[in-house]
Amino acid sequence: MIPVYVRYLSREIYAAVLLVLLAFLGLFAFFDLVNELDEVGKNGYMLYHAAVYVAMILPGRVYELMPIAVLIGTLYALTTFARHSEITVLRASGLSTTRFLFALLGIGSVFVALTFIFGEYLAPPAERAAQQWRLAATRSMVSQELRTGLWVRDGRRFVNVRSVLPDTSLQGVRIYEFDERAALVSISEAETGVHEGAAEGWRLRDVQQTRFLGDRTETRVLPDLVWKSELTPEVLSVLMVVPERMSVSTLYSYIRHLEENNQRTTRYEIALWKKLAYPFAALVMMGLALPFGYMQTRMGGVSLKVFSGIMIGVGFHLLNGLFSNLGVINGWVPAVAALTPSIVFLLAAMAMMWWVERR
Repeated sequence: MIPVYVRYLSREIYAAVLLVLLAFLGLFAFFDLVNELDEVGKNGYMLYHAAVYVAMILPGRVYELMPIAVLIGTLYALTTFARHSEITVLRASGLSTTRFLFALLGIGSVFVALTFIFGEYLAPPAERAAQQWRLAATRSMVSQELRTGLWVRDGRRFVNVRSVLPDTSLQGVRIYEFDERAALVSISEAETGVHEGAAEGWRLRDVQQTRFLGDRTETRVLPDLVWKSELTPEVLSVLMVVPERMSVSTLYSYIRHLEENNQRTTRYEIALWKKLAYPFAALVMMGLALPFGYMQTRMGGVSLKVFSGIMIGVGFHLLNGLFSNLGVINGWVPAVAALTPSIVFLLAAMAMMWWVERR
């Protein structure tokens, strides 16, 4: 049976975290909308398009902001308890710091689950749908890596796609196929390409194919051509969604695709490790909040402690981004680049708890 103080504590923390999260979402939605105003009026992009786009990326914002909201909400709740001497009463009643910490971690497990659900199941499809909505509203193409279009390797084939439409259909497809001796076998050019499922593959339309047969070439024109490939719309969807917003399954599939084609995977491996570790950042944040609750009110009011929580949360967010970028630039071990910020803040929480206990 859950103790009464745990139920009371959880109710207050959940309410505070929800309030903080809603405030942050409103603030970031406003900034996102202001950022979109530069595009309003161009290529048929209207204000309601921008508003829908901002609403569709909110699940991703929830995922990003959850640890910060947990930290500030828990700080506020615990500081309020300390101001009303409720924590003092609990400790005088025999509640040890270890039991208090485990109670907080139990409450925080709900935030871990929510962060995982948003990061794995809600944010990635919402982000992809938002980008498709924006591209369709502005009548744009998916951004290209080079002026000549997108280049990908598919086994012994090198594929050049002039443009990828928001529905992941292709325009201007050119396929260069090589044999085991790296000699060019054929060049196939198609006007369009549509994926018809894993079993059928891509169906290319209006195809002109040139085959190199020793000392001669053979050219033929085909109304359509089936192209079986490991390249799928899910793989192409990485063009619309940054790695940090992808699901674990999509990241894993894309990393395998890159490895099979001997391409660099560092950025995506770091993102994968971050996706696995990020939900548990909520527990680290709750551990950081506990020492503040033990401090006496005379050492700083509620506003000061909440401000400290905001600064710590911003620092955690910046450190996460910094280590990800440094990991990609310097070729660090992906797990080290992804987990270091959480480990640093966990050690800081342990050090603060030890200092408060010593006092």
